Amino acid sequence: MKFVHNLVFLLISLVSYAHEGPSDVAKKAKSLKVMTYNIHHCNPPSAGSKIDVEAIARVITAEKPDLVALQEVDVNTERSGKGLNQAKELARLTGMNFFFSKAIDHQGGDYGVAVLSRFPILDSTRFILPIDPTIGGETRTIAAITVEPTKGKRMIFASTHLDLKEPNRLTQSELIIRHFGATDLPVILAGDFNAQTDSKVIQLFDQTFVRSCQSCAPTIPVKNPNRAIDFVMVKQGGSLKSTSTRVVDEQYASDHLPVVVELKLN
Repeated sequence: MKFVHNLVFLLISLVSYAHEGPSDVAKKAKSLKVMTYNIHHCNPPSAGSKIDVEAIARVITAEKPDLVALQEVDVNTERSGKGLNQAKELARLTGMNFFFSKAIDHQGGDYGVAVLSRFPILDSTRFILPIDPTIGGETRTIAAITVEPTKGKRMIFASTHLDLKEPNRLTQSELIIRHFGATDLPVILAGDFNAQTDSKVIQLFDQTFVRSCQSCAPTIPVKNPNRAIDFVMVKQGGSLKSTSTRVVDEQYASDHLPVVVELKLN
């Protein structure tokens, strides 16, 4: 009798599975919440020279992202405090892991980009983006980590901050595309691109990556924002697809508005 009962249960389960539609499968798909945030070295523009790491941490914690790309991060600089590693402190305050990528020396310390991750960081890479010596510019870098949000599903998450000069941005974009185009892993690229959606730079990225938004809400300045230059994008052909993009109306902590993106992992 027990065998018959188990057989009936198995048949019912198989019938239920057979009638499961595409929408049910979609509900089972893993999702990720990603944020990109230019944090202005944790200096609220309206607060003089004050450094307020806690304000940035509150913005991040309120959104509960899985992965965060940070730009304009200070480590042991005079303006932010010689003993303050902002990436490390933000990781502590948000309960996340971190990786910092130095771009330049600044006031006795380091300045660059970073990533935060709720997942263990399996690998991390820093690489320098090119600057044309004939026109000059500030050295920029990539902070890239490998994580495994779902067992057996590894991916790369990278933060960057492109140069102010378009010729440099184009060269930097070409290098980024070549670098991440060589991997078979899904790639999430996020940051301050210093370029608007109709620029040559973003059009170049659009050939290899898919932005989370096409008509993107402006991210700068924080009051009456009028242009979008902060983006999250995923490499084409991967298992990631954006389902929503939102610009957070947070006008105190930084001079950029943070962008929050929901991604579906197939």
